[in-house]
Amino acid sequence: MISALDRRQFLRGAALAGGGAALSAWLPAWAQTISPGMRPTLPTVSGEDITLTIARQSMTIDGRKFRAIGLNGTVPAPLIRLREGQRVRLNVINQLEEDSSIHWHGLILPANMDGVPGVSFPGIKPGSNYLYQFSVVQSGTYWYHSHSGLQEQEGHYGPIIIDPAGADPVAYDREHVIVLADHSALSPQAIFRRLKVNPGHFNFQRQTLAGLLSGKDQPLKDRLDWGQMRMDPADISDVTGSTYTYLVNGHGPMDNWTALFTPGERVRLRVINASAMTTFNVRIPGLPLSIVQADGQNVMPVTVDEFQIGVAETYDVIVTPAEDKAYTLVGEAIDRSGMARATLAPRAGMAGEVPPLRKRPLADMKDMGMDMSSMPGMEGMDMSGGAMRGVDPTAEKNASARLATGAAAAMATMDNSAMAGMDHSGMDHSAMSGMDHGAMGADGQMAGMDHGGHAMDSMKMRDFSNAPQVKRDPSVQTISPMPVDRTGEPGQGLADVGHKVLVYRDLMALDRNPDVRAPSRSIDIHLTGNMERFMWSFDGEKMSDHHEPIPFIEGERVRVNLINDTMMGHPIHIHGHFFELVTGHGDHAPRKHTVIVQPGGKVTWDFTADAVGDWAFHCHLLYHMHAGMMRVVSVRPKGDA
Repeated sequence: MISALDRRQFLRGAALAGGGAALSAWLPAWAQTISPGMRPTLPTVSGEDITLTIARQSMTIDGRKFRAIGLNGTVPAPLIRLREGQRVRLNVINQLEEDSSIHWHGLILPANMDGVPGVSFPGIKPGSNYLYQFSVVQSGTYWYHSHSGLQEQEGHYGPIIIDPAGADPVAYDREHVIVLADHSALSPQAIFRRLKVNPGHFNFQRQTLAGLLSGKDQPLKDRLDWGQMRMDPADISDVTGSTYTYLVNGHGPMDNWTALFTPGERVRLRVINASAMTTFNVRIPGLPLSIVQADGQNVMPVTVDEFQIGVAETYDVIVTPAEDKAYTLVGEAIDRSGMARATLAPRAGMAGEVPPLRKRPLADMKDMGMDMSSMPGMEGMDMSGGAMRGVDPTAEKNASARLATGAAAAMATMDNSAMAGMDHSGMDHSAMSGMDHGAMGADGQMAGMDHGGHAMDSMKMRDFSNAPQVKRDPSVQTISPMPVDRTGEPGQGLADVGHKVLVYRDLMALDRNPDVRAPSRSIDIHLTGNMERFMWSFDGEKMSDHHEPIPFIEGERVRVNLINDTMMGHPIHIHGHFFELVTGHGDHAPRKHTVIVQPGGKVTWDFTADAVGDWAFHCHLLYHMHAGMMRVVSVRPKGDA
């Protein structure tokens, strides 16, 4: 195979000529480089008795070999196809030299079948096996992955499709599974070590002197203010395209995984974010996307041009390509440091235009939990710290940046000399003149913040009176002073893309919620961390330091308020349950198992504690969970209360 990453035409021709045989050896049938779709002619792992074997192997991505962990010899792992109402027995054999496990993400099952070592079962020792067996009580798109150590990063993940017992409310002619992931030549242990030593180790998109001189990103004053606060507005992702290759079904962007269609067909794309650390922004330029399912639960169709998918979320999308042409599926990393890329085409060997990576976002005051735009006299104020946001092209480290084709690529490389000559020194910053971040004290108070004469006594970045249950600890760098519900916002970097982006408030359940009782109580859970030390926790306490579970009583209805006190988004997942997002849709609230809590924001959901046992509750950014952002939720039987 060819190692030169920019020789796409050779790779494409080699695949067509049979040169993709090396790839096919460790790719399941549904993930082959050219996929006609999920049809009966493509074998899947199904039935009532299934055997899965976990073992070390290698995989080839964009012509390079990588270490991996696979199941039944493939990465991603085999597609498991089940039917609602059946009983299934899954015999999992561990051939690794370390403990392993499988968690069935989003599936409703007994606690001892959930697959979390130390919480629901002891794990699977090397050379041994574990028999998972349970009844399938739901339908939809889900996935499975290791919950042991950092194995998920190395390829220990795979998709699950559960067909409904009756008629599927979603009509389609063809379907494809799209498993998004990130993979690195570095071991996950090496990645974690580097993050602990320097949390910004993988960030090659920081603001630069060259950017300042050319008028990009924040003006000098804002850079100095953020520096005084020890905040990096370019800290969007912990692990980036500088070390990751972003994958579609085990293929790198140069491999060009291709899904076939016939013009006029309704094509169902089952999109799963199985990555370790990457939030993806997904779009198919030229094709509207009809969202029909979220986290395996049917929703009223909503048409968008793009959607953000957090780690562990799933979305089912219908597209209807009418033209006899190729379209590019883009899974752009949230920090714009690279992309996963695939092609939808009527014939093998075609490739659509690949858009260039867009300008990377910068965090703003709202991402710090300081939404002052609604305060008297502050309406309409731009709190972004500089409207012009751009990438220093010398910092780009991911090969997918070279994929851009066509007119869009030409636009991306145009000379910005007119921008470079702009003098920002005369810009009127009078509205921000009272902001003296240099006076920020040990408690995080921004003492000089006046903002037009308004008293800002409550505007502290580490005021524990705003979160009395949070442990006062060096692991808590900030407490959001003014967190807001951001479920009506499209996510970092997507507010100004010029087209419709999915927001959580767009989602409505297709069917009435199974439990519409009002919650009997409410609890707050703070998402806390110290981004300078790569320390992550809930309420200031990491999993290893706090062994008491979060208690619930069987059958009770509880409202949970998740408050993000950090400048980074967190996909929060609860095992064994679905919850209803409180987004104003009453008894048709969207039901999910994972939700992104945006930086400095909050999310509210109601759930019924109807599954007795101990369940994991954690951030699904793998290294955040590994660092301690995890707790146990314990649902106790009524009689034991």
